[in-house]
Amino acid sequence: MILENDRYVLSGGVDPLQIVEQYGCPLYVYDSAVIERQYKRMEGAFNVKSLKINYACKALSNINILRLFKHMGSGLDTVSWQEVMLGLQAGFDPQDIIYTPNCVSLDEIAEAVKEGVKINIDNISILEQFGQAFPDTPVCIRVNPHIMAGGNVKTSVGHIDSKFGISIHQMPLVQRVVEATGLRVEGVHMHTGSDILDPEVFLSGAEILLNIAREFPDLDYIDFGSGFKVPYKPGDVETNIEELGVLISERFNDFCEEYGKDLTLMFEPGKFLVSEAGYFFAQVNVIKQTTSTVFAGVDSGLNHFIRPMFYNAYHKITNLSRTKGRSRFYTVVGYICETDTFGINRRMTELQEGDIICMHNAGAYCFSMASNYNSRFRPAEVLVHDGQSHLIRERETLEDLMRNQVEAPLFEAVKAQ
Repeated sequence: MILENDRYVLSGGVDPLQIVEQYGCPLYVYDSAVIERQYKRMEGAFNVKSLKINYACKALSNINILRLFKHMGSGLDTVSWQEVMLGLQAGFDPQDIIYTPNCVSLDEIAEAVKEGVKINIDNISILEQFGQAFPDTPVCIRVNPHIMAGGNVKTSVGHIDSKFGISIHQMPLVQRVVEATGLRVEGVHMHTGSDILDPEVFLSGAEILLNIAREFPDLDYIDFGSGFKVPYKPGDVETNIEELGVLISERFNDFCEEYGKDLTLMFEPGKFLVSEAGYFFAQVNVIKQTTSTVFAGVDSGLNHFIRPMFYNAYHKITNLSRTKGRSRFYTVVGYICETDTFGINRRMTELQEGDIICMHNAGAYCFSMASNYNSRFRPAEVLVHDGQSHLIRERETLEDLMRNQVEAPLFEAVKAQ
């Protein structure tokens, strides 16, 4: 979204205020042009014989977004049986879906096996059970490289105390399980965390993973995960995907020559592909002046947009309704009966009640983490594509809240009276 002639516009010159007028607030809006730009950046960054980008759909799982990625040639990274089924409904070929669950039972994995998707296992107990139940099904091994990386401790998933992955020190046990069950390991995988800036983190992790890959003679692919950082504020730093691509490609090509086979290089980006494409619009309900703070209270809260509260994440906030005039500092808060603060002392054009604000970088892990807390409705979603806006999820209603609730006959006697 850019400022053009004193108004903000999305790709194709689409006016976000007109979208809000049409669909109401609060509202998620995604710009497909930004998603396509980021996908093409990744495609162009790596110079290898075979590259596979699997979109991590937990970031944003609306089926229209999934179909957009399928149209671009992406595969799909899933973490639940439900995401697998969404991917199949979106039209993905089963072999273009990789399923990487954590702490699920063999029963759920069995459901994914029936669908024919790639299976990625991250603990020895389930690996052994899987090998006995499905000895003819190829499998990928998720490795814990023991690397502390990422922008937040909650999103760092490759350190020694993480629940994710099989420790690099347990590889001899993995080998014994593989030999005992006759499993074929078709891939090895790692994911160290989110918001990783330094290419050296990826390179050090790559060396660990490639050393492990040497122990498995029948690999088809090596999955380096993701975690690329995107900018969240003006002047913010981001992962230089082009520089990383040069370094990783060179090392991966050397490994393939040594291995004696051209393997597929896989990545599973989520935030990198959709974060900057998303915008969350809310309306200012009240301007509240206290002894020390000016609050801007909006018609949303942590039920719709929890990242600032859950991860202490920074999201740029702008006043869409007024692009000119004097600026003031506001602490932007929500309407939930909790401390739901979107931003503290944010400078923006002076707000008035009824103005529309925008929270940027709302494409990843925003709607997908939304809830009905305080019995509030989840918002609508809109996709801007080729200069047109398309409703891709309706706003919830009271009927939606009540849909799966069952009125038990507990108080029939009271009703009769």
